[in-house]
Amino acid sequence: MALPYGTRVHVIINPAAGQDQPLLGKLNSVFQPEDVDWEVFITKKAGDARRLAQEAVAAGVDVIAVHGGDGTVAEVVNGMIGSDVPLAILPGGTANVLAAELGIPSDPAQAAALFCGGSTVRTIDIGQIDQHYFVQRAGIGVEARIVVSTDREAKNRLGWLAYALSAFQALSEPALVHYSFTLDGLKVETEGIACFIANTGNVGLPGFSLAPTIDISDGLLDVVVIHQNNLASLLSLAASVVSGSENLNSIQHWQVREATIETQPPQVVHSDGEAIGETPIMVKVLPQALRVIVPEIGQV
Repeated sequence: MALPYGTRVHVIINPAAGQDQPLLGKLNSVFQPEDVDWEVFITKKAGDARRLAQEAVAAGVDVIAVHGGDGTVAEVVNGMIGSDVPLAILPGGTANVLAAELGIPSDPAQAAALFCGGSTVRTIDIGQIDQHYFVQRAGIGVEARIVVSTDREAKNRLGWLAYALSAFQALSEPALVHYSFTLDGLKVETEGIACFIANTGNVGLPGFSLAPTIDISDGLLDVVVIHQNNLASLLSLAASVVSGSENLNSIQHWQVREATIETQPPQVVHSDGEAIGETPIMVKVLPQALRVIVPEIGQV
């Protein structure tokens, strides 16, 4: 029986992501019986995953698979923009938030088996800031400081708890920021301690979303500002989104196709965990820009 996506697969592996685990034997046990022509490419430094994805697209492969965390997935996506090649995510990092958002199994062998059947292709949106593309979200202010200050060793050892520890450190030095937005032409002025430009609301904690209406395939980005500069306000926000109702005293929320964001003072910006510069920025959505292999409904 013919495989649904072809037979030629390039697997990009980040050996530094997440916990050590045997991988090649697992993949071989899935691919060999199906006569999948798979090749492995190992990243050694930042930027390798993007380059390898670009080379895979140029080589005309049927599928690009990536084993690593969300940062590695984001790099690969940056190398795939503009192509129709589907992406297969084989989770292997600290949080694997995108895989969880799309219902992809956390076990790499089970995720690889989706290539052979029991799956479909879901087309999702991508966000763009200058020449940087993001699948999950960009962050400005306190969250950007949390992400860029969490070191690799801590993430490998503590997982999402490493981000929590960085969060407490960042919140010990709160700073109120003035935001000037142009949101699809609408001018908005506000203040807060952090701003998210989200393509997905999933942050890697069960039951927690930035906002219940965020959808990775709706052709929109969600701009969320957190107002208050204390931990209690963030816990209040967490309680409100878990219950499905936004606490308007803690956040403001807009859905846009394009936004310009200026701040006083200038703020660090991250895109899917990568520091990309400072404000001001212009961000826009690329609707239906990436094809991802996901389980068919009812398969997971």
